[in-house]
Amino acid sequence: MRRRGRRNRARNIEFEPETLCFKPCGRRGCLLDRVVLRYDEIESLRLADYEGLYQEEAAQRMNISRSTFSRIVTEARKKVTDAILNGKILMIKEVDDDSSSSNK
Repeated sequence: MRRRGRRNRARNIEFEPETLCFKPCGRRGCLLDRVVLRYDEIESLRLADYEGLYQEEAAQRMNISRSTFSRIVTEARKKVTDAILNGKILMIKEVDDDSSSSNK
């Protein structure tokens, strides 16, 4: 499938997570749906929610616009909430395509 629009601008990712998969306890992984969180999404959560930065400052650290940062962090929060509320596996991956937002 061809991409439409502009290419993504290179984003500064200062943190690489050690744990790449979170699964609800007591449930078989093969039976669960998955949510994939990209590295830029986990970085946006780290900067905004863990470090408590304002979006403008966090966007500068990631080398992106504030509006792009806002879209990334909003989507990341939706994905994490979906995984928690619906008992899905949360996977963190470095991906370059649009498949990161689709659930299996």
